[in-house]
Amino acid sequence: MARTTGSDGTRTEEAIRQAAISLIAERGFEAMTLRELARRVGVQPGSIYRYFPSKGRMLTELLVEHLQYLLEQWEVTRPDTADPVERLRAFVDFHVRSHTLRRREVFVANMELRSLAPADYRQVVALRRRYEDILTDILRDGIGSGAFVLPDARIATFAVLAMLTGVGTWFRENGRLGKRELIEQYTQLVMQCVGAAPPKPREGTRGRVN
Repeated sequence: MARTTGSDGTRTEEAIRQAAISLIAERGFEAMTLRELARRVGVQPGSIYRYFPSKGRMLTELLVEHLQYLLEQWEVTRPDTADPVERLRAFVDFHVRSHTLRRREVFVANMELRSLAPADYRQVVALRRRYEDILTDILRDGIGSGAFVLPDARIATFAVLAMLTGVGTWFRENGRLGKRELIEQYTQLVMQCVGAAPPKPREGTRGRVN
């Protein structure tokens, strides 16, 4: 008989979530089986259904949790200022930090939208759009104030997010660049992309390069 990972249901559920994220990132959602997931966690296969009614629902909850985390954490960390330049700097910092911290979740969220049922897809995409809207609002405010020079804030949103999100695929904590240096370079790239004056480089900042 497989051992149960502790008697605490909350801990077991979190262990299932983390193991599922790892397996989906390694193998893809369609290739992962609940039996394999149960074996990795150390529970009986039937125990998975105590926490998730189906494999598809489990994927939906993983993606929803990731997007809700981003939305909630932004509310906590966003600067209390109307200045679009400062808000954009803060957004770049937040996005890079969160997407290097949660690389597996980001990978699964980007790759497995295709595996969602139609209703679940709409739920997840609606949350994703709320996150995109944060950046779009910043860019529109910057266009309106003359801080940014852009033909279309929505298209710019997609371009900036694509550039920033890709950091999770290659950044390594022990690589050439420290995270602070990485954020500074990405901030400069984004500011140039939106037509804002590039920030002055910090003296003595020399990065380790991946």
